[in-house]
Amino acid sequence: MKRFKNILYFADGALEKNHALERAVQLARSNGARLTVIDVLEKIRSSPDVERVFGTDINQILRDRRQQDLDKLVDACDRVDMPIHTRVATGIAFVQVIRTVMVNGHDLLIKAAKPPQGLSERVLGSTDMHLLRKCPCPVWIDRPNAAFPYASVLAAVELEAEQGEGCDRMIMDLASSLAQRESARLDVVHAWEMEGESLLRDAGSRVSRTEFEHLGEITRNKHKRLFDALLSDYAMKSEDKTVHLIKGEAAPTIRSLSRDLESDLVVMGSIGRTGIPGLIIGNTAEEVMQNIDASILAIKPAGFVSPVALEE
Repeated sequence: MKRFKNILYFADGALEKNHALERAVQLARSNGARLTVIDVLEKIRSSPDVERVFGTDINQILRDRRQQDLDKLVDACDRVDMPIHTRVATGIAFVQVIRTVMVNGHDLLIKAAKPPQGLSERVLGSTDMHLLRKCPCPVWIDRPNAAFPYASVLAAVELEAEQGEGCDRMIMDLASSLAQRESARLDVVHAWEMEGESLLRDAGSRVSRTEFEHLGEITRNKHKRLFDALLSDYAMKSEDKTVHLIKGEAAPTIRSLSRDLESDLVVMGSIGRTGIPGLIIGNTAEEVMQNIDASILAIKPAGFVSPVALEE
C-alpha cells in the first residue's frame, strides 16, 4: 500500500467520521501521502432575491456551508500533525470526483458505500457504481458493517488478460500489503472454465467422455501453471489452503467463496478486455460488487481511459 501518495476521500454527504475516513487517514499517515477530502453538491437554480440579499448565489452559500462542515469533519480526525485538505464542488457527483482525480493526479479514491435509500446495504448506489466503472484510479468502497481493521482479504485474479491489459499483479500487490498492514488473512481465488464446455457436453458432440475429461484436465493444468507463476512472487502456491483454484463461473464462485470465508474486503479488477472505456467485465465484476457483503477495492488495468471528459 506504499504506492499511494495522493489519496482522495469522497464524503458523499456524510459529515460524521466513519471507518472509510479512518482508513483513508491511517493509510495517508503510514504512506506519508497527501489526503484530500471532497464533497459535491448538486447545482440548483439561484433566486435573484437570494443574490440581492446575500450578494452571491445560493450555490456559493451552500458550498461555503459545506466547506465549514468538511473542515469540522477533518478537525475531528486523529491525524496528529498531518494536514488534510478539503474541497467542495458543484455538479454531478461522480463526474466532479473523477475530474478531480484526473486533474490532481490522485492515485486512490476511498468512500463509504452508499446504498439507495430503503435498500439493503449490500446494494451499491448509482454513484458508487459509476465510480467503480469509470474512475481511472483504484476505487475503494468500504461497507459500513465491515470489520475494523479487516480480518479477511480476498484477492480475485483473472490470469488470462492480454499482454498489458491485466491487473493481476497490482491486485496481488495491494491485497497482500493490505492484509499484512491489517494483520488479516489473505486468500486468493481464480475461477476457470473450459471454453465451449456446454457444446462439448451436448449429446450430439463427437467428443467422447474420455476426451472431454482429458480436455478438462489440460485446461485446468494450463490455469494452474499461470496461477502458480503469479503466486510464486508472493511466496504462495496453488496447493496452499488459502489459495483457491475453482472450476466455475467467476461471479458466483467469488460470491460464494467470499461468503464462506466471511471476507471483509475483495480486491479485484473492474474492467474487461474489450477495450471499451468504462465497460465492466461482462457482468462479472458488477455481479460480484452488487451481491457480496464485503468491501471492494477495484483496480483498472494500465492504460485505462475514463469516459468522463475533463470539461463539459
